Amino acid sequence: ATLARRNPDPRFVRSPPTLTPPPLHPPGPVNIHENVLRAMDRPSQNHRDPWFAPFFQKVLSDSKMIFGTTKGTPLIYPGTGTGGWESALTNTLSPGDKILTFRYGQFSHLWIDMMNRMGLDVEVIECEWGEGADEARLAAALKADTGKKIKAVAVVHNETTTGVTSDIARVREAMDGAAHPALLLVDGVSSIGALDFQFDKWGVDVAVTGSQKALSLPTGLALMAVSDKAIEAKKTATLKKCYYDWTDMFNTNPSGNVPYTPSIPLLYGLAESLALLRAEGGMAAFTARHHRLAEGTRKAVAAWGLKLLCKNPRWQSDSLTVIEAPAGIDSGKIVAEAYARYNLSIGVGLSKVAGKVFRIGHLGNMDEVMSASALAGTEMALLSAGAKITPGSGVGAAIEYWAATSKVIPTRG
Repeated sequence: ATLARRNPDPRFVRSPPTLTPPPLHPPGPVNIHENVLRAMDRPSQNHRDPWFAPFFQKVLSDSKMIFGTTKGTPLIYPGTGTGGWESALTNTLSPGDKILTFRYGQFSHLWIDMMNRMGLDVEVIECEWGEGADEARLAAALKADTGKKIKAVAVVHNETTTGVTSDIARVREAMDGAAHPALLLVDGVSSIGALDFQFDKWGVDVAVTGSQKALSLPTGLALMAVSDKAIEAKKTATLKKCYYDWTDMFNTNPSGNVPYTPSIPLLYGLAESLALLRAEGGMAAFTARHHRLAEGTRKAVAAWGLKLLCKNPRWQSDSLTVIEAPAGIDSGKIVAEAYARYNLSIGVGLSKVAGKVFRIGHLGNMDEVMSASALAGTEMALLSAGAKITPGSGVGAAIEYWAATSKVIPTRG
């Protein structure tokens, strides 16, 4: 069935605006660190001047860290994760090629919609919304493909509609177990930079993310890593492409140049974001922080007496928490109360789960104090929407966990 695309909900629109934009706690866009804002605040500069090439080469090289790769080729486009989806498909596949994928949320659905509109032969493994990629069903489908017609497997790593993180390592095990040569294409838009991601170790061929998620930047950059196998596949791929053609990147990036006018402020912001990540202790520390924030949020949900949409702990996301609304309460009302009464932005339920769930993000520039504030605002919104919860219960449970697991900040010890 066709699923509705994201459109503004009239309940959340105020015209003219009467409030300064509230603190953000949906899964994206996310809060932007003050250092990143300052890094982006600069006059226009000419990317044809001598300063740009070494600057851009370093940004490209540094971006490999978030993908967990030393072998992959990094690419940065002015665009969004959706553009990255298109680039992954058009540079590796031809019209009529068969692609195997999963549908378990709005974003996996939208990628499937793109695949169909591009003229690919799409085989979809339908999953419950709240579950992740079923590796056993994947293995069965690949083993049944005796003629090796499937050219690629596409997986949304973290589905922001449902708060589910699929296990890419086990997806790769299923592919290897079936001795299948298909490419592995991964949407890491809301995972890369927040969750453990091992491009090289997991044998990923194309990974895509966006600037507005874990990297705590404004929307506007599509970041990618591509494998040698994907680059080889490009030689025979005939899907039409122009702006997202990797050839133009390969011809210019090695010398520090670009085939387009880059977004200079966003590149400065990216450089600063990556520097902050390194200062925090690198990817291991970054992912550990996201896990702690997520665990605290999950403990708050349990203390409220509510349930997560994702029931299986192995798939529960550390990027965001998706919570089922109390019986008899439209989740949109909770989100509206948070915005209108308490100046708090949390995420709405999308598509098939609209009105049934609300979403709290813990991506990017977030810490315990900021998360505790979001939980306090959510508690008040729940009460205002008519939920029967004990005030302070969720915040207290989260604080107890965070206090027990806290460590001195490395730069302040």
